[in-house]
Amino acid sequence: MKNRLIILISFIALFSSCSDDFGNMNQDTKNPTTTSPEFLFTNAEKFMMDQVTSTSVNFNVFRLYAQQWTEVQYPQETQYDLTGRTIPDRHWATYYRDVLRDFKEAKTLLLEQKASYTGTADGLVVIENKLAIIDILTSYCYGILVDTFGDVPYTEALDIENHPQPKYDDAQTIYRDLLTVLTNASHKLDQSADSYGSADLIYGGNTAKWAKFANSLRFRMAIMMDDVDHAYASTQALAAKEDGLITSSADGAYMPYATNTTNNNPLYLDLVASGRNDFVPADTFVNKLNALSDPRRSKYFTEYPEGSGQYKGGVYGTVNIYGNFSHITETIKDPVYPGVIFTYSEVEFLLAEAVERGIAVGGTAESHYNAAVTASLQDWGVAAGDIVAYLTRSDVAYATATGTWKQKIGEQSWIAYYNRGFEAWTSYRRLDFPALVAPPVTFGDITEVPKRYSYPGIEQTLNVANLEAAVAKLGNNAVTTKLFWDKH
Repeated sequence: MKNRLIILISFIALFSSCSDDFGNMNQDTKNPTTTSPEFLFTNAEKFMMDQVTSTSVNFNVFRLYAQQWTEVQYPQETQYDLTGRTIPDRHWATYYRDVLRDFKEAKTLLLEQKASYTGTADGLVVIENKLAIIDILTSYCYGILVDTFGDVPYTEALDIENHPQPKYDDAQTIYRDLLTVLTNASHKLDQSADSYGSADLIYGGNTAKWAKFANSLRFRMAIMMDDVDHAYASTQALAAKEDGLITSSADGAYMPYATNTTNNNPLYLDLVASGRNDFVPADTFVNKLNALSDPRRSKYFTEYPEGSGQYKGGVYGTVNIYGNFSHITETIKDPVYPGVIFTYSEVEFLLAEAVERGIAVGGTAESHYNAAVTASLQDWGVAAGDIVAYLTRSDVAYATATGTWKQKIGEQSWIAYYNRGFEAWTSYRRLDFPALVAPPVTFGDITEVPKRYSYPGIEQTLNVANLEAAVAKLGNNAVTTKLFWDKH
């Protein structure tokens, strides 16, 4: 991951030099009406990464739902209160209003450029690459929305003029369409040509890496659908692998943050700059790593007591005293620490799962599992000798670790997805491991870990008919209702 200066630009107009043309006097030069597609793309990418990275309970409670972290004096979110802070509304608005809308506007401007383009063939290829990358990230964002809520607006979304009250599309149908979009986008990318350059905060315009990301996302979505339609999932997974997956940590999708306050990592703003001490590692998570003597403990947490070599997590879902437990490591409190949306380790866990599901991806479940765990340990700076020792432990080695393949992969991916709350929560929902349980006291007497977000309250005001149709199809709007791919 190499540092790149992050420049967040909401809207910057392109103006010509001054003239004496009085016909321009009615133009408001302080509130421009035009912008560049690159600026919109950068803005959307930044908001997208902020949303998945943030730990503010107003926006992102996924680390809490994965029981990797817990709260200190205000445990409402770990007790599954989504409505007190209208968390679903903020999650929904961030993706639709701040991310997808900007991607759509950027795409519109690029299509206009393409339609009127008179330059070289190479320049046209760059425009096509930019369009393909927008399709890839748009698909990623819609996938997050489906995996959070279930059925969501898709075909009529972002079209306020023609569809001010968009219908909710079937979640599985959206997934299938996203796989088609991702496949087409991956195939359209000219990997020998440029795209956004420095305006791309994740890959710096590297189209070969964007293709691997698109294919890896296809692969993940296919595996997630396996319990619903094995034949379809297998075909899609094999096609994605054939096109080329992420094959090293260097290919992972990371976004470095910057030293200026506007563009610091949200974790730094939440955990350091705010002056608040709202979170500690959860005992659920810490206890598991203690049982395995996991070498990532020192990378994930501080020692408690200091200098003891011991680690202690706060009791999940209860009031905790900050000074009585291990704390979040200084590593991820760095203002420039990268955000992440896909890693090589995740790809290898998915390949291990594919083998166990009977999908002929090559290799063995054990070899992919070992590669996944190794990649995670390396990403966190664990020494080579400690990696070997860890993989040979009887409670870690694939052949001897406790339980079914779902438990082995589920528990180790949960550990590897530390600081990636959404993926950790989603992996738990699919594989049912680790065996997380709800705390004794919960909001609305919820008796299990949530399986989805309830729909945003604002939809009850703005789009009630379509909301009610979606709720009726789902059966209810409860957080414990499983999504279409969560069959077991």
